[in-house]
Amino acid sequence: MTLDPHVWPAGARRTDDGAIAVAGVDLRDLAAEHGTPVYVLDEADFRARARGIREAFEQAFAPLGTGVDVYYAGKAFLCVAVARWAHEEGLRIDTATGGELAVALRAGVPGADIGLHGNNKSDDEIGRALAAGVGRIVLDSLGEVDRVADAAARAGVRAPVMVRLTTGVHAGGHEYVSTAHEDQKFGLSLAGGADSPAMAALRAVLARPELDLVGVHSHIGSQILDPAGFEVAARRVLELRALLAAATGHLVREVDLGGGLGIAYVPGDVPLDPARLAKDLAGVVAAACADLRTPVPRISVEPGRAVVGPTTLTLYRVGTVKPVALDGGGVRTYVAVDGGMSDNLRPALYGARYTAALASRRGSADTVPARVVGKHCESGDVVVHDVDLPADVAPGDLLAVPATGAYGRSMASNYNLVPRPPVVAVRDGAARVLVRRETEDDLLALDLG
Repeated sequence: MTLDPHVWPAGARRTDDGAIAVAGVDLRDLAAEHGTPVYVLDEADFRARARGIREAFEQAFAPLGTGVDVYYAGKAFLCVAVARWAHEEGLRIDTATGGELAVALRAGVPGADIGLHGNNKSDDEIGRALAAGVGRIVLDSLGEVDRVADAAARAGVRAPVMVRLTTGVHAGGHEYVSTAHEDQKFGLSLAGGADSPAMAALRAVLARPELDLVGVHSHIGSQILDPAGFEVAARRVLELRALLAAATGHLVREVDLGGGLGIAYVPGDVPLDPARLAKDLAGVVAAACADLRTPVPRISVEPGRAVVGPTTLTLYRVGTVKPVALDGGGVRTYVAVDGGMSDNLRPALYGARYTAALASRRGSADTVPARVVGKHCESGDVVVHDVDLPADVAPGDLLAVPATGAYGRSMASNYNLVPRPPVVAVRDGAARVLVRRETEDDLLALDLG
């Protein structure tokens, strides 16, 4: 019955009769009005996390006499309301595609407060970013230098750019989300120092007057729970910055240390503390710059999961309940819900772990080993691999899975032609739809026969 505060939204509480409410909204009432599955987002929690991370980094770096920009990594989850909330709490918006850029602009975020990433930006995306006056375009390959410069020349503007560096740091919860080792698609390697691909790209940028080299960028992975990787990467990036200054006389004014701050998904997980990370990074940056005899740069970071992940739960309705005998003895209860890998791909893609709780009533005191599965035609369609649920869990019950704010809706699909769930925000006892539920009519409207 206990809801671990590291895992559940800050506004989640048990009601007197054992159900769950979030921000004063009973999940039974929400399911009755909006149906299931549904993503339920605690707005006040989102705002508090965004504000808290910004303040932690600003306070940590203020003694160094430098500023900090915190970008919300929109790939975690982005809609117009969320982009607006993040910006109202003092965050800028990091986008990785033209679609994310369009949402940020629709939310009223000024172009100067938006960044554009991407390892394979289209000419259209580059042109739209320049037309919007984005604050930076992060170059991911040597070929992009001339492409962005030529686009800037056609548009009659000078494009602010950063160069993404591959630092050789292997960090993150899974191979697919570790993004700074050598054998992967992102960035330009530091290996080779003055003769590295990264240095070649930086020199190429400086050779194009249409480009303004704002800074250098590093992102080492995702779901990181140990700050050591950030510290190693920061020092390596600062060393290349000093090397570039010595070779060309150009000292870039900003260093982006990326995102990837890990969160808790199951009871017992310890999330990475943003305040601790900020203090540790400030110490590393100060020491490295002192050793290198370079001024401290402006710092930027890009949290996404750490802002939105814990603020959201997915609410399902239970369908089939099936006890299954295990080969080694014992029984596992399979609890099938009305969603699955189409609304949360991470368990199937990464083997990600989640927990679940009965949300509509008080269950029996006895529990059974259970596996929460979806409705799709895949044996890998698992929502929660292992969780103890009340022994009397039954069809019609509501089941809540927390910590689904990051990459749940963003990676959702129409597999088996299942419409994607809505996103409903809750605050102060009221609920409002941010993203409506897809319908079969929506799916059929795209099918031209």
